[in-house]
Amino acid sequence: MIKPPIPENEMNRLLSLSEFDLDYSNLDDNFKDLTKLAAKVAGTNISLVNLIDSFTQWTISSHGLEIDQMTREESVCQYTIVEESEFEVKDLSADERFKDRFYVKGEPNIRYYFGVPLRANDGSNIGALCVLDSDVKSINPEKIELLKIISDEIVNRLTALKIIEGLKYRLSEANQNQKKVAHDIRGPIGGIIGLAQIISEQGDENKLDEVLEFINLIQKSGNSLLELADEILSTDQAQKINSDQFNLAVLKDKLEKLYTPQAVNKNIKFSIQTNSKADKIPFSKNKLLQIIGNLVSNAMKFTPQDGSIFVELDIIKNELNHTLKIIVKDSGVGLSEEGINAILNGTAVSTNGTSGENGYGFGLALVKHLIDGLKGSLNIYSKAGEGATFEISLPQR
Repeated sequence: MIKPPIPENEMNRLLSLSEFDLDYSNLDDNFKDLTKLAAKVAGTNISLVNLIDSFTQWTISSHGLEIDQMTREESVCQYTIVEESEFEVKDLSADERFKDRFYVKGEPNIRYYFGVPLRANDGSNIGALCVLDSDVKSINPEKIELLKIISDEIVNRLTALKIIEGLKYRLSEANQNQKKVAHDIRGPIGGIIGLAQIISEQGDENKLDEVLEFINLIQKSGNSLLELADEILSTDQAQKINSDQFNLAVLKDKLEKLYTPQAVNKNIKFSIQTNSKADKIPFSKNKLLQIIGNLVSNAMKFTPQDGSIFVELDIIKNELNHTLKIIVKDSGVGLSEEGINAILNGTAVSTNGTSGENGYGFGLALVKHLIDGLKGSLNIYSKAGEGATFEISLPQR
């Protein structure tokens, strides 16, 4: 078995991705113009924007291929995120690492791959922009430079979305900070529009006429983000911010959409239960999808076919504040006392899953780090061969 590539800064990379606090299921509208543009620039029939966490490659935008996710170990982009600049495979079917992949052996019979890392401001590669084709191809240097500019634009937009979410939170805390927040958000978004103009100028110099018609879409998207910032800053909108918070019903729906495909793929029963009496109580969504998602993906990895994974969500109310309770229980291989202590102490090492899935060794360490950052607690109950139960308590304002 070929050992999967792991970036030297993997833990920092995962922390960097978690700071964006993304819901991978609803980002396509923010990037569809860039995804289409990348395919046009490269002359390929498929392009994807992929983000890679501990276990999964999440496709947040696609052109020419309907796909939402795949296991990290099945992806080609896992090789791109360990590169400084780019990663190219002329013919996947002739490469020992990829020739048996389902998307190479069967539809859509991918042959050509070219990927550019999505590099966050701290230098971490959180994912990749890739272009693919069913024919063997090559891309000239000037088009490669355009793809790199597009990848930078994708990260700029992710940063802008992060700032907007932060803006919403701060407005709900203190409306008097409106002017300062407006200044905070206009700088990065203004940069997006400026970058779009650079792409436009470079495209014209290279005589890429097809590129220019899509540049207008980039500029419109940037302007719409500025308009959104102004809209959020209005007093009426600020009063509606709390409607963007999570509640148990919303969180359940998000988790089902994101992780049911993994369960179906491995023939695992996946169910989520909420306290119906607390379904509509709002709470912060800060890092929740990253915390629960890593626990669920880890449970998928260590639960055999025909097993089960159960998630329970609840809000415990008291006079001063609320506590969000999360339980993830699986019927998998379980943990020894030493394994539990290693997770709680941050010294856990990776092992392979029940179906031979490769281990990367950072998912549960990330969960512990995020929970500690939110002043929460994590308890683990398990015995080797008897499944595992993870219980999380997160204090809410």
